[in-house]
Amino acid sequence: MELDERNYLYLLFLLPLLVAVFFFNMYWKKKKQKEFGSIDAINQLSPERSVFKPVLKLIVMLLALLGLIFGLVNPKIGTKMETVKREGIDIVFAMDVSKSMLAEDIAPSRLEKSKQLVSQIISRLGNDRIGIVAYAGSAFPVLPITTDYSVAKMFLQSMSPDMVSSKGTSLDEAIKLSATYFDDKSKTSKLLILISDGEDHSDGALAAAEEANKQGMRIITIGVGTEKGATIPLKKNGVVESYQRDKNGEVVVTKLNQASLETIAKATKGGYINGNNTKEVMEYIKNTLDNIQKTEFEATQMADFQSQFQWFLGFAFLLLFADIFLLERKTSWVKKLNLFNETP
Repeated sequence: MELDERNYLYLLFLLPLLVAVFFFNMYWKKKKQKEFGSIDAINQLSPERSVFKPVLKLIVMLLALLGLIFGLVNPKIGTKMETVKREGIDIVFAMDVSKSMLAEDIAPSRLEKSKQLVSQIISRLGNDRIGIVAYAGSAFPVLPITTDYSVAKMFLQSMSPDMVSSKGTSLDEAIKLSATYFDDKSKTSKLLILISDGEDHSDGALAAAEEANKQGMRIITIGVGTEKGATIPLKKNGVVESYQRDKNGEVVVTKLNQASLETIAKATKGGYINGNNTKEVMEYIKNTLDNIQKTEFEATQMADFQSQFQWFLGFAFLLLFADIFLLERKTSWVKKLNLFNETP
């Protein structure tokens, strides 16, 4: 886990602490000197001792410490701009978040397995732009097309059945919404990766896929679940309280519908892969991406923030070097000025 450089600012609390220790030490010394004898007599025994020099050394040490702290914080200035050209494709991930995805016939659950698959796919991408759509009985835009993979993964982990209020699974709504993510005028290759258990409670998925094909979209479907199926646990605080039931009160058993997913993929000259084996999915996606033409799709202006830590560290080490030559005895030319009334 990387340490945030701004956390070094907490070291600034050392400065008032050092000042407090310094003045406490000065107070303690004076107290002990009074116990030993009169202050005037002690001053006569050490006439070259300066009252100002210890304070000056403290100021120098505080400034040096301040420089070291800001050097660790590493302030940056974004003055340089450069053009970055990207070459890749546009990919939209459409994830089924219906309640059937809570079934645990695939560990830890169909939904969590889907998140793992998408996260690993994103980690293997290069310069491609990605977007995320969630769907159940209706489709919901989660993340618009972006090249920020870290943000995409953050949104991905927050996906749950609570995101979409309507029940059921509507594959056609997912395809239609995903199609709006792509620019019709762009020549960039368009790929929709649809992850689902294949249960479809609406009509028109095939028609939506055929329309997507006309728009130049290719659809890869990933089936998550088993043909044997499983019940849908309803949990509270991680504990199963009951199981999903239908209108007749019967416990629902949800099964993988591979045929519907294969039909959708075939309509766009795409492909279907069973998502239960992560390694096979990764290899299949890699081969698919390798065979899709990459296009230069944007020229982005990016600020190249330049580190400034060296100036602060140089200032700090210069003061530490100067501190070596700051002795606590009086300086001759300052002594003649008698600025602090140190001579009678």
